[in-house]
Amino acid sequence: MLLMKGISNALVKSVSIVGIGILLLGDTSSFAQTAPDSVHNPFLASNHKSALPHYIVRQANVVFPEILKGNEEEAMAYIEKFSVNRRDYIIRMFSKGKTFLPKATAILKKYQLPEELKVLLPLESAYNGNAVSKAGAVGYWQIMDEVAKEYGMQYVTHLTAAEKKKLAKLQAAKKQKGKKVMVKKDDRMNFSVATHTAARYLRDRRRNLEDNWLLVVASYNCGVGNVWNAMARSGKENPTFWDIKNLLPAETRAYVLNFITLNVIFNNYEAFINKQLTFREEKILLPAN
Repeated sequence: MLLMKGISNALVKSVSIVGIGILLLGDTSSFAQTAPDSVHNPFLASNHKSALPHYIVRQANVVFPEILKGNEEEAMAYIEKFSVNRRDYIIRMFSKGKTFLPKATAILKKYQLPEELKVLLPLESAYNGNAVSKAGAVGYWQIMDEVAKEYGMQYVTHLTAAEKKKLAKLQAAKKQKGKKVMVKKDDRMNFSVATHTAARYLRDRRRNLEDNWLLVVASYNCGVGNVWNAMARSGKENPTFWDIKNLLPAETRAYVLNFITLNVIFNNYEAFINKQLTFREEKILLPAN
C-alpha cells in the first residue's frame, strides 16, 4: 500500500509539472503571436517607417556679385528681410533702372570703377534729377554744393524757403520791368554731367581708401573724413566696414547694407521676381502620404 501510495503521489506530481509546463508554453506562444514585432513582420515594419517625418533639402541659390563676395555671413539676414519687407521698392527700382543703370555703368567703366556702384543712383535719388535733400544735396547723385564747386560744376546754391521766396520776388520784379531773367543751370540735375562728377568723386575715394568698396560707399554717404575717423577709432591697422560699422552714423550703416542688398537682388533678379530665391539651406517637410 505504501509503495502504491508513493507511486500514485509521484505520478500526480509529474502530471502537475507537465501541466504547468504546457500552460507556460501556451502563454509564451500567445505572447509571441500578439506582440508587434516589426523585425519579423514586414507589414508592421513598413508602417513604422512611414510614420517618420520626411524632408527634402533646398539649397541656397543666391549669388553675390564678385566685389561683394566674402560679405555673405554678415549681410545675408539683412538682405533676406529687406527682400520681403521692401519687395515693391526693389521691383520699382529695377524697372526704372532699365533706362538709367546701363548709362551709369558705361560712365563708371570709363573711370575704371566697378559697375556695382551704379546702385548708388537709386539709393541717392530714386532716379529723380530734381531731388533735393534736407541737407541741400541736389540731383541724380545728390551732390552737395561744396562738392559741386570742388569738381567744377555749374550749380545753384541751396536756398532756404525764405531765400527762395525773396529770389522769386526779385525775378518777378525784373520781368515786370521787361528785364531778362537769367536762370542759372544746375549741372547736378543733368544726368550725364552729374554721373561723370560722381564717378570722379568715387575714383578719388577709391584712392583714399585703397579699393575697399564698402568703405568707399560709406564715404559717399557720410564723407571720407568720418570714415577715416572711424577707422582710427577702431584701433585696427586695416579695418573693414564691419570693423567700423558701429562707429559710423546709423544712416551710413543702413546705406551700405542697402547698397549690398540691391546689388545682390539685382544680380539674382529672375529668381527673386519668381519667388525662387533661397538665401540659406532649407529643410522642407513633405506631406505624410
